Amino acid sequence: MSSDRFVVDCDNRIDKILATHLNVSRNQVEKLIEKGFVNINDKLVTKTSQKVHTDDVVSYILPEAKQKEAISIDFDIEILYEDEYLLVVNKPSGLVVHPAPSVKEPTLVDWLVQRGISLSTISGEERHGIVHRIDKDTTGALVIAKTNEAHEALSRQLEDKTMGRYYLAIIDYPLKENIIVEANIARNSTNRLKMAIAESGRFAKSAFAKLCLGKNSIELIAAKLYTGRTHQIRVHLAHLGRHILGDTLYGYKGKEISRVFLHARLLYFKHPKTGDIMEFEAPLFDDMKEFLDNNFEAEYNDLIIPNNLKGVFDASY
Repeated sequence: MSSDRFVVDCDNRIDKILATHLNVSRNQVEKLIEKGFVNINDKLVTKTSQKVHTDDVVSYILPEAKQKEAISIDFDIEILYEDEYLLVVNKPSGLVVHPAPSVKEPTLVDWLVQRGISLSTISGEERHGIVHRIDKDTTGALVIAKTNEAHEALSRQLEDKTMGRYYLAIIDYPLKENIIVEANIARNSTNRLKMAIAESGRFAKSAFAKLCLGKNSIELIAAKLYTGRTHQIRVHLAHLGRHILGDTLYGYKGKEISRVFLHARLLYFKHPKTGDIMEFEAPLFDDMKEFLDNNFEAEYNDLIIPNNLKGVFDASY
């Protein structure tokens, strides 16, 4: 286990104070309190609503990851980078990132545990090391924290936007122009599997840029996320009357495609220990590359290199 302490600089509830300090959700802080891992002035905290005052000393313990019962895993995942603090992988399609009650198959977290990789525990027992998620059918670059300190640092970068992600998507009808969408997202009120645009939802912002046209009016586009809501790219595109090929959940009605053609192509952030800027390009998987080769001119290869993806947004937004 790792532990730390800090001096409070304002009056507030302990769950709010600690959630802000660790840059995690209040639900995650609640779990630490329930397990007896939080103290105020060396006295155990028992309620999430307990008041903390200026100059109080909050101490906390972050538990180490427990080894889970072995699960049979018959797949492997491409590692783009690894050191003692973090791991960057190219997530394949069909793989859920972390366990949940509704998930029966092995997950990315299960694969990490089987490989014996030390993982952060700040996100709870079922989400060891997971700083950000990618949908089950989406592919591409994903960073995983090995230590709680790395997890905290990377989570802060998600909040302050020093961590960035660029996606590639193939859509069923061309965009009229490069566009930024700002539309709040919440759980769909009639279908719990979906998200929807809703004024009561959480703020979400996406940018979309045209790359090249393919056969039958399909288009390859790039997407840049400014926030990280569930299904954000898919929901914002549906809001524009566009759908990612294979995304039947949000209205794609074209010919049968086995999965959603959405790929996290580029990921960048500051190394949580050294502060160095790091950038990772996730290669396309064979099914998406074959589809692009068969339906687009060869020039698309030049359009999806990292410098072009960053440049198209720098020039248009």
